[in-house]
Amino acid sequence: MDAFYASVEQRDDPSLRGKPVAVAWRSTRSVVCAASYEARVFGVRSAMPAISAERLCPQLVFVPPDFVRYKAVSRQIREIFARHTNLIEPLSLDEAYLDVTTTKTRLSSATATAEAIRAAIRKETALTASAGVAPNKFLAKIASDWNKPDGLCVIRPRQIEAFLTPLPVGRLPGVGKVMEAKLAALGIATVGSLRAFAAAELEQRFGRWGRRLHELANGIDEHAVEAERPTVQISAEDTFEHDLKLDELEPHILRLADKAWAGYQRERGRVARTVVLKLKTADFHTLTRSLTPPQRPRSAQELGMLACALRERVERPRNSRYRLVGVGLTGFVNHDSYQAQADLFGTPVW
Repeated sequence: MDAFYASVEQRDDPSLRGKPVAVAWRSTRSVVCAASYEARVFGVRSAMPAISAERLCPQLVFVPPDFVRYKAVSRQIREIFARHTNLIEPLSLDEAYLDVTTTKTRLSSATATAEAIRAAIRKETALTASAGVAPNKFLAKIASDWNKPDGLCVIRPRQIEAFLTPLPVGRLPGVGKVMEAKLAALGIATVGSLRAFAAAELEQRFGRWGRRLHELANGIDEHAVEAERPTVQISAEDTFEHDLKLDELEPHILRLADKAWAGYQRERGRVARTVVLKLKTADFHTLTRSLTPPQRPRSAQELGMLACALRERVERPRNSRYRLVGVGLTGFVNHDSYQAQADLFGTPVW
């Protein structure tokens, strides 16, 4: 979807149309959830501090987020997807992979399916969507961003090499600023120059990730569309009105542990083994600390106490201040396999 949250707000409030809009609370503690295309002209982007966004665009209109409404529209869009295929892998409220190798509608091609979906979204929701059509997920993702907004990009098998060759390596999934700098030190700036390096050499330098880089440079991605993606992490987090010290965080950690545990209780047949504490410093550095105890957390209170204990692993001055804290559970396994391991090692299971 194109600027999804902002587009929903502009659709539902005609006075916002044509104006730079940021979906965010107007606060020094808030971050931008979404920015309209009119706001993006000024450099406003998602995840940017709201105060920075307003500095870039003084006429920016702030609209508080309404996730209940966004989720309702997202469900409406998913229903359109489901008319064409059951192989739908949601990534977020506004993005999904669809495997249309075989479809319910028997349209002539994946391109025709993408066009039909985009037309239905426009007609039924008055919103626009952009689509990427390609032989695999990685290429389809890049293509979906290629002609935004309201665009369609098709990468056919014979076009893969030519399409990828001039792209900056930063366009590859997983290549962030740090990896981009490491590749630049080797004289690698484009996907074409990355492709010139042998897989064995990349693997020697970067381990298994080097092998993955070689595959991406050659347009290879064997990951299937997973209609039922298992939960990776359940978490809750909060941004404070005023920055707090580490020893002031306990009540907030315990409160967030309750929220995370409530979400975890909705999981069926899977067990989380690892506790995660997330912190964001006053100067926007994100820290995470995790622990996999011998016995998994058995209650919200136990989760909270384990998360509180993780503060001892934060190697920063005690007077450092934090603007955000989060508590999460990860390391999910099937309950049956966890039970079998517990039986093997004599670990109590609850």
